[in-house]
Amino acid sequence: MKQGEIWFVEFDGQGHEYQKRRPAVIIESNKQLKVTSVITVIPFTSQQKKHADDIFVAKSELNNLFYDSLIKVHQIQTFDELRFEKKIGDLEEEVIYKIKEYLRRHFGL
Repeated sequence: MKQGEIWFVEFDGQGHEYQKRRPAVIIESNKQLKVTSVITVIPFTSQQKKHADDIFVAKSELNNLFYDSLIKVHQIQTFDELRFEKKIGDLEEEVIYKIKEYLRRHFGL
């Protein structure tokens, strides 16, 4: 597993959290992935109701998404490796850059 990979992940959230099996991008650093068994991700949705900070991702051969999607950046979550079912593809570098920009704002870094 590496930063920027897209995996099917089993979400089982409550309330406004995301639920069910869905694509998610790994945002944790590759260095940190080597020392922990939990992995931090952000989920995708195919719903096109964009909120202020959501990041649009067009489906491509690299990412292998089924639909044009939104990365729901406010839904940062960490899961055990057991929830990761299958690698789908890889996120484009320019989108990874947008996620990192958002995370800097989100955490005030």
